[in-house]
Amino acid sequence: MPTGTLLLIDDETALRQAVARLLELEGYTVLQAPDARRGLETLQQHADEVLVVLSDVKLPDGHGLDLLARYQQRAPLAEVILLTAYGRIPDSVRAMKEGAFDYLTKGDSDDQLLVVVDRAADKARLQRRVHELEQKVGARHTFESMIGHSPALEQAKQVARQVAATDATVLLEGPTGAGKELFAQAIHQASLRRTKPFVALNCGAFPKDLLESELLGYKKGAFTGAQTDKKGLLEEASGGTLFLDEIGELDITLQAKLLRVLETQEFMRLGDTKPRRVDVRLVAATNRNLRQEAAQGHFRADLYYRLSVVEVRVPPLSARPTDVAPLTRFFLQQFATKLRRRPLELTPEALLVLERYPWPGNVRELRNVLERASILTPPDEPLTPELLPIELQIAALQSADQPASPEDERSLRNVEKRHIQRVLLETAGNKTETARVLGVALTTLYRKLQEYQL
Repeated sequence: MPTGTLLLIDDETALRQAVARLLELEGYTVLQAPDARRGLETLQQHADEVLVVLSDVKLPDGHGLDLLARYQQRAPLAEVILLTAYGRIPDSVRAMKEGAFDYLTKGDSDDQLLVVVDRAADKARLQRRVHELEQKVGARHTFESMIGHSPALEQAKQVARQVAATDATVLLEGPTGAGKELFAQAIHQASLRRTKPFVALNCGAFPKDLLESELLGYKKGAFTGAQTDKKGLLEEASGGTLFLDEIGELDITLQAKLLRVLETQEFMRLGDTKPRRVDVRLVAATNRNLRQEAAQGHFRADLYYRLSVVEVRVPPLSARPTDVAPLTRFFLQQFATKLRRRPLELTPEALLVLERYPWPGNVRELRNVLERASILTPPDEPLTPELLPIELQIAALQSADQPASPEDERSLRNVEKRHIQRVLLETAGNKTETARVLGVALTTLYRKLQEYQL
């Protein structure tokens, strides 16, 4: 049986109550109002509940067609059905053009009314669900949701926040895996375009010809296999934000076409002769030095200067070591949920290894390492350094192997510590083999490792 709240606005009391009773018998909760003023007040109070507004066209204090926009403004996720005693085709056409779900004549069969109301309610429920999901996705892609508070990250976020409120083109610079797409999504969510599409395209993932058709779209018959017209991502992103990742991979011919879009907001589909207009904000990203590429003639200088209205340098993870710990906790919780187990505990020694590693693959590499550790670490056991990839263990030992001061260089303690480190590196971190080479018991080696904080 259908459920949900409807609002019925009609000045004919007997008819209004009869229709309300019919809908209530079907399982709906029906709010009633005798005129436009009280209908709008009721809708304002119950905007989060009302799925469908059924409004008479001729009300004592307003006309349903003129009130349609006000209904939609107060409850944008609700559907509106207009009711009239005398159906007129021009009014029906206007109502549908302006967003009404349907335009019905009073006195038609009850079955028809119920079918239309059920369909409108289903559509409103779907819109609410989509809206809820969009809000959840948006909440994950904000500056506030970014993990870490290192000075390098905060500086990048500050610049990105300032430019987000504008329509200026943004160029995100940083190494692969540093989180450039997260910055692009956060810029979109902080902009006035947040309710419009965010469309992402990796320019390095497509060959030249396919990339051009993906970006610009094409007309039917533009090339072999073009059976129908197809919108490009530029049109899909209209009103919102287009994110072009790895823009340094863009072919020089396509660079010229993109420059025209930025300058005129116009483009042509492949095979078309008529320009089309779009309203799109561009955010681009690169792991290259585009200024240098432009100076060497490998990238159009005019496009570079058009893209780099505001540059945001997304820092590598090596520049934000204090963010490793919070990122680690976040990823371990994420993988625990995915694997349906308790979050993996991390020993202080293991965290020290993670913090000492330079992370050439940045946050993406850290995430992959922790996913592997979450899968391979035995249940109810903590994550220790031995369970991390050997290259991390070696890097941690190398970073700990700092030259001693001249007066301590020849001390027995320092010589012993450095010799243990060298043997550990030679055995790729195998402690049993290290103890054998050193000629000591394994328990002695562990005591020495603890003593020297290795």
